[in-house]
Amino acid sequence: MAFDFATPVERRAPEGNYASQKWHRYAADVLPLWVADMDFHSPPAVIDALQRRVAHGVYGYGEVPATLTDALCQWSAHHYAWPIEPAWQQWLPGVVPALHFAAMALTQPGEGVLTIAPIYPPFLAVAERTGRLAQQAMLAEPAAPGEPWRLDIEALEAAITPQTRLLLWCHPHNPTGRVWTLQELEQLAALVERYDLWVVSDELHCDLLLDEGARHRPLAALFPKLAKRTITLWAPSKTFNLAGLTSACAVIPDATLRKRFAAATKGFLPDGNVLGLVAAEAAYREGERWRQALLDVLRSHRAALEARVATWPGVSLSTPESTYLAWLDMREAGLGESPAKTLLEQAGVALSDGAAFGCPGFVRLNFGTTASQLEAALSRMDALLKA
Repeated sequence: MAFDFATPVERRAPEGNYASQKWHRYAADVLPLWVADMDFHSPPAVIDALQRRVAHGVYGYGEVPATLTDALCQWSAHHYAWPIEPAWQQWLPGVVPALHFAAMALTQPGEGVLTIAPIYPPFLAVAERTGRLAQQAMLAEPAAPGEPWRLDIEALEAAITPQTRLLLWCHPHNPTGRVWTLQELEQLAALVERYDLWVVSDELHCDLLLDEGARHRPLAALFPKLAKRTITLWAPSKTFNLAGLTSACAVIPDATLRKRFAAATKGFLPDGNVLGLVAAEAAYREGERWRQALLDVLRSHRAALEARVATWPGVSLSTPESTYLAWLDMREAGLGESPAKTLLEQAGVALSDGAAFGCPGFVRLNFGTTASQLEAALSRMDALLKA
């Protein structure tokens, strides 16, 4: 079956109720390459499953079906070589809520929640929102243009204090697209054990590894000793473009930790989104061929972006090894203190501002769009960056 990743989907259609954060935040003449959702139809199997469920006509309170927990077990075993169990799964409406619930479950007010910047902005807000102590380390910047960002284990250890209780980890990494090496993960695991930390491992982008033959290994699977102190977060939202259906899973092998996490969610969450659960199961059971086709498209778009960045003076890109997000260093591009603001105002292209990720002067670009839309945006950027 051929999948269509080339035809633009009208997401501002006035005749339909298709309100979209990505496409409606800015004026109609702006091309949005910012928030992390893609401009592709979701897999046909997901759409078919949703249509069947909608046709049923009753949308009462649902529950997580055993067929879904079984589907995720099979996906994990096949794709990650990690045999998880249905009882380990705590389904909830989104990874961001899970970060906050973990902080409430595993720390006390005033205790430290440690993040490593640059990082997806909600990570940086967890401590303040939950009354905890915000702590932060920095990744090591690329040693030269085009080289990868790296885990700076010395900087991370220096940021740990007696108050530190929880590490929020992103694996693979948003926004840089890094797939961490085994050596980096070994260093991290040793540090977590040495300082007796809890870990939340956000692995939301783990099914979008772009290098041929790459295989994700969950942190808790690589280091079984960490499993008793680790909450792994997965969702089909990024991989299969299901973000608006709000369905994610916290995988928690340790029963005591699982009870603590579940207790922290009581009264704060609605019951599961019945359509989101249906979509998740269809994606994990029948979405693999679509995912493989998507990866080919994203590899092509990554190559096109890299070629274009090479023509922009003062701009550098560390090749993303995963996801459809690119982290551009624009500090030397002559666009002022906020390159994202300048590109929006002068080129009509909306990107995510690196300041929100803890790194002013950078931007995050979403290349999960059609080739024609990506080319249109890059051409607008050409006019400004090549001037």
